[in-house]
Amino acid sequence: MRVFIFPADSLRAAIAACLICLGSVTLAEDWTPLNKDGIHDPRSPAIKQLQEPAAALSKLIPDTAGNMVRWVQALEKGEINPRASIRPDTKIRVYDSDVLLNLKGGMPIVRFPHRQHTLWLDCVNCHDHLFKAETGATKFSMLKILEGEQCGVCHGAVSFPLTECFRCHSVARPGQAPKPSLPIAIPAGAVPPK
Repeated sequence: MRVFIFPADSLRAAIAACLICLGSVTLAEDWTPLNKDGIHDPRSPAIKQLQEPAAALSKLIPDTAGNMVRWVQALEKGEINPRASIRPDTKIRVYDSDVLLNLKGGMPIVRFPHRQHTLWLDCVNCHDHLFKAETGATKFSMLKILEGEQCGVCHGAVSFPLTECFRCHSVARPGQAPKPSLPIAIPAGAVPPK
């Protein structure tokens, strides 16, 4: 048996590259039933009280990645109405401003839309423990994001996966071809363009 030892940064970069290349299309029919998801106890009578993912999510605007739902569009169309907080007196502050990040890299520029995030998350969910609130104070790292830090706390877990590079890297640099556009809603069972 051969054992390969890589410097930590090389190994992390290799893992990151593999994660990016492993993106695949999942169809709504692929939602795992609760009794087979490895999280819920299939012997528990309480499992019958829970709604199956396919029953809950198939009625929402479909996507071809992650958990197969375009959450922001579902929110904007009134298909979902998440609670602002478990505390009824919490006031959610919708911040309607975009921030451009990754201004010096080779990938297209990242456009961070505050509005889509603050429609259902209060600022304290991210500031100041994940990101400093002042411009330029946070050093972003794709490696950290792939390891589940910074943006990766949600993206790849509950939001669209990190294999969807151009959803964040969405602003072409001068001289770059524009990114491929994404449809607002993808028909159920659709296969994304190659």
